[in-house]
Amino acid sequence: MDIYQIFLTHNRPWSAGELVCFGIVAVIAATILGRCVRYKKIKKTQAVSIFGLLVFLGIVFGSTVFTREPTVRRYELVPFWSWREVIASHDWQLLQENLLNCILLFPMGMLLPLAFDRRVRVRNSFIAGFAVSAVIELCQLVFMRGLFEWDDMIHNGLGCMAGSLFMNKLIEKYDNPDKGDKEYPELHRNRKKDDMEEIPTDDV
Repeated sequence: MDIYQIFLTHNRPWSAGELVCFGIVAVIAATILGRCVRYKKIKKTQAVSIFGLLVFLGIVFGSTVFTREPTVRRYELVPFWSWREVIASHDWQLLQENLLNCILLFPMGMLLPLAFDRRVRVRNSFIAGFAVSAVIELCQLVFMRGLFEWDDMIHNGLGCMAGSLFMNKLIEKYDNPDKGDKEYPELHRNRKKDDMEEIPTDDV
């Protein structure tokens, strides 16, 4: 899976049939999520996040598998081969490709905590990103739509993990707005004192 090729080379536009299929799946998913919200099985924020995750993954699969022209079956089974090439040959284009692959599933990582409505463990987010990337790599290998390699799976897993870490921090900050007060108790006491002085009192 190669995000560099997605952005810097030409992939054919989606066909009408592919767009229709994608639209049908999106409508079905939205309907199911809407019913789940209606019957209070999930929150609205979860429904929106899950739908966004499905759309995002659909676009990723479309760009990395379905819209690519078949070539020959290619694979690289040696882990971290790309980094050895970067170090040995100073291949900066390959370095850019690796870094872009690291951020491919960053949005997925950000959506996972929102979809589950709780913070996601680092290990689990890495496994989720690695698993999605593995499915894409296997599709590329079977349908001859790209290079199968372990490096992309590792990079994508790290990107997903980074996205989850980022969102976990935001959730932690949102759920604990007074965290800074624990670090600066004197400032917290003064602020509470000022707030009490501003509260109007009613005569009995």
